[in-house]
Amino acid sequence: MQVDFYHLTRDPLGGALALIAGKATAGGERMVVVSGDAAQRKALSQALWSASPTSFLANGEADEPHAERQPIVLSDQPVAVNGARFLAIVDNVWRDGEEAFARTFFFFEDHDRDAARAAWAMLGKREGVVRNYWKQDGGRWVRAG
Repeated sequence: MQVDFYHLTRDPLGGALALIAGKATAGGERMVVVSGDAAQRKALSQALWSASPTSFLANGEADEPHAERQPIVLSDQPVAVNGARFLAIVDNVWRDGEEAFARTFFFFEDHDRDAARAAWAMLGKREGVVRNYWKQDGGRWVRAG
C-alpha cells in the first residue's frame, strides 16, 4: 500500500483534492473520500462538482442511491462501495479500511501536524507500506520525504 501525505500550506483542501481526484479518475481509478464531518463532505462535494470552469468531478455520498456507480464517493468510513482502489482521508483521522486500498492520500494542514506525524510513525512500523510526504512549493507539489 502507498500512502501519500499532502501538507496543505497554500491551496485549500477542496482545490488540492480536486487536483488529485481529477488525475485519479482520468487514469480510470475510483476514489473514496473520508471525513467524519458531514458539513466538510458537503463542501468538498461542491468543490469537486465545480473543479474547473470547463469540467466537473462527479461524486455522491456513500449512502445515496447508485453510489456504486459514482467515480468518487464521500463517506464517513473507508468502505469502497464504488469499487475504489484509492482512498483520500481529509479530516486528519487515520482509519484502516475494510479492505486494503492500493493508494491512500492523507491531507493535513499546519495545525494538524501532530496527528499526521503520529499516522506517519504508525504506518512506518507496518510491512508493505510505502510513505511519501508532499509539500507545496509555489504552485506545485514536490516530494519532500
